[in-house]
Amino acid sequence: MWKTILRRFLIMIPEVIILSILVFLLAKAMPGDPFTGSINPKADPQQIHHLMKINGLYDPWYQQYWQWVVHLFHGNLGNSYQYQEPVTRLIAGRAGNTLWLALFTMILTYAFALPMGVFAGRHEGKLPDTIIRVYTYVTYCIPFFVILVIGIWIFGYVFGWFPTTGSISAEASGSGWLQTIGSRFYHILLPGILGALFGTVNIVQYLRSEVIDAKGSDYVRTARSKGVPSKDIYRHHIFRNSLLPIAAFAGYSITGLLNGSIFTETVFSYPGMGLLFVNSISYRDYTVITALVLIYGILNLIGTLLSDIILSIVDPRIRIE
Repeated sequence: MWKTILRRFLIMIPEVIILSILVFLLAKAMPGDPFTGSINPKADPQQIHHLMKINGLYDPWYQQYWQWVVHLFHGNLGNSYQYQEPVTRLIAGRAGNTLWLALFTMILTYAFALPMGVFAGRHEGKLPDTIIRVYTYVTYCIPFFVILVIGIWIFGYVFGWFPTTGSISAEASGSGWLQTIGSRFYHILLPGILGALFGTVNIVQYLRSEVIDAKGSDYVRTARSKGVPSKDIYRHHIFRNSLLPIAAFAGYSITGLLNGSIFTETVFSYPGMGLLFVNSISYRDYTVITALVLIYGILNLIGTLLSDIILSIVDPRIRIE
């Protein structure tokens, strides 16, 4: 197993190299530059030309890429043109917010989806199953950003239960650690709940189908013939075997939440990596764009490895050779 994990890491090296080249070229192919309009709308073109030259933006792409790689191995992702600070520090200041939001969303997603999927599969064709299926169909048909906007309007403005912007209130930012944690948790409640409700759709559908298939399997019929209580059959036999397809996508779900926070953070003006990525595109901040896309790509590669590891842990019959 460990040999295979090491081999997978070695395979990821050329994949990361190819990804970095594509990311760098696509960022450079974007129209515009990071200086026009960001300094002064009436800035002298000669000033813009001078800034482009001293920052090496007129150099051939392979020279720019080589300099970027050299700096990358020294832990230097460059400086942000817009924020005028190192990219590593800029991303590090936002990564914590994105991580906590993604972790909270993932916990809620599985807390909602697992009992819903098992309950729907156990009561196939009955009213509870119909209600859950209608919920999944409706949620699947509505775009995610629409759910976010509706959630903000209802729970943020109509009822006023949750904050709609930021990651911490101004009052709590200068107070004790308990008030700070409480304020941060309060700010991720609404986006976390909305993200979890949207993320349950595929898990519920997969789990419901697996439970329905498992109910008619031989090992379940054998357990019933031996007089095993129904709740024990669902808990120890059907549920565990039905988790296999869910476990196969667990790694993708973890990394996908970090990548998919772009919509949530933009709508909620939540200061995380997703909002930073959107702003960097608007300002043509090439150094931030390349760093974030590279991070997202590496997270996806890690997600594939995590899925294989989790699947081998859940199912003893499946081991990575």
